[in-house]
Amino acid sequence: MKSTFRGGVHPRERKELSEGAALRVFDAKGEMVFPLAQHIGKPAKPVVKRGDAVLVGQLIAEADGFVSANIICSCSGKVKAVEKRRTISGAMLESIVIENDGLYNKKEGMGEKVEEPDLSKEGILAKVKEAGIVGLGGAGFPTAVKLAPRDAAAIKYVIANGAECEPYLTCNDQLMQKYAPEIVEGLEITLKLFPNAVGVIAIERNKPKAIEAMKKAAEGKEKIQVLDLPTKYPQGGERSLIQVVAEVDFPTSKLPADAGCIVDNVGTLYAVQRAVMYNEPLFSHVMTVSGDAVKNPANLIVRDGTSFREIMEECGGLKDGLALKKAICGGPMMGLTLSSLDIPIHKTTNGLLLWAEDPLEKAEIQMTACLHCGRCTTVCPQGLMPQMMAEAAEHGDMERYETKLYGLDCIACGSCTYICPAKRPLTQTFKQVKAEILAAKRAAAAGGKK
Repeated sequence: MKSTFRGGVHPRERKELSEGAALRVFDAKGEMVFPLAQHIGKPAKPVVKRGDAVLVGQLIAEADGFVSANIICSCSGKVKAVEKRRTISGAMLESIVIENDGLYNKKEGMGEKVEEPDLSKEGILAKVKEAGIVGLGGAGFPTAVKLAPRDAAAIKYVIANGAECEPYLTCNDQLMQKYAPEIVEGLEITLKLFPNAVGVIAIERNKPKAIEAMKKAAEGKEKIQVLDLPTKYPQGGERSLIQVVAEVDFPTSKLPADAGCIVDNVGTLYAVQRAVMYNEPLFSHVMTVSGDAVKNPANLIVRDGTSFREIMEECGGLKDGLALKKAICGGPMMGLTLSSLDIPIHKTTNGLLLWAEDPLEKAEIQMTACLHCGRCTTVCPQGLMPQMMAEAAEHGDMERYETKLYGLDCIACGSCTYICPAKRPLTQTFKQVKAEILAAKRAAAAGGKK
């Protein structure tokens, strides 16, 4: 194994704000909103209608196609509507709105220990699919699909991603400290799908208590090891971890399985364990609330469908004398700016950052022309040339951007923007160009079908 991956940066971590906040459960009181598109792939299809009574753990929308995922109710109450609601991306998307009765009555049998769990390949995959589990590291790829590659025998490593490299976020750190045995059991269950694989739990060294807890839980497990890694962003990217563990570099046109690897967030493995061993579907997950404006930073287990506003209020609201300037869903490097706090979280929401100042505004004031220093190229974990990509984008040369500079391989990690002394909005530019190129491809494909 390698000591580190190519490129990367060392942003100020700011984890001290919340790393001491023990994980705790927060049950929402207001209405719950479940967007049908909260995973990669086709949106789920509603199986409930207005006026229906629902329970915690009940299926309310089913996967609609191979790459899709079930959506599970996180509260009890009645379906208020199936209508378009504002989501994290800013788009209005079809959603199931539930009037929360605050009782949290559960579906019968949910959360109870399974005496004789089906640990066959078919049994495990069926439970994972039924539970609506998706990748909880941010991407939201349906886990049942990820765990069924074309050649299971070719998988050499199942990597448990505990890097949590984004600044401010500490919820996975707390999850590993509290539920290390359950995560290890989830990894063992996953390894049953891959006869030739070993498990590697990858954690950055700025989480010593999590490393200690996971090593203790993995003691005596011959096929599992804990790998402590140097702290560097974006360590938690799939390709970064694969570069380190498998010593393989591959383009974004290929999948991790093509490199002999399966990468799952530690939260995903915990969800697998709960689904297989306790018949518990995915309806809640961990997230961090932090930033310089929030009164009480916290690490919470939050139910899907809860509004960001309720979560902020649970953490004491804003500090006295401060006004909210910017709210981000996720971490500061790859997170999305929220247009409102009256928006629901969903399966992949791992953070809420509340700031009294907007660093982007400061950067815009300081921005100058490109200095041609090359720093952006040295830190890019994909080995791209951001300076040239930005020039191609500015001149509208999309063909060069895509075919000569491999711009679509950009993972939007933000490393180039962070390191740029000219304060150029490189990542924002690349996101926009990628969206334009993909939209043009979809339009061309649609036109060809007519």
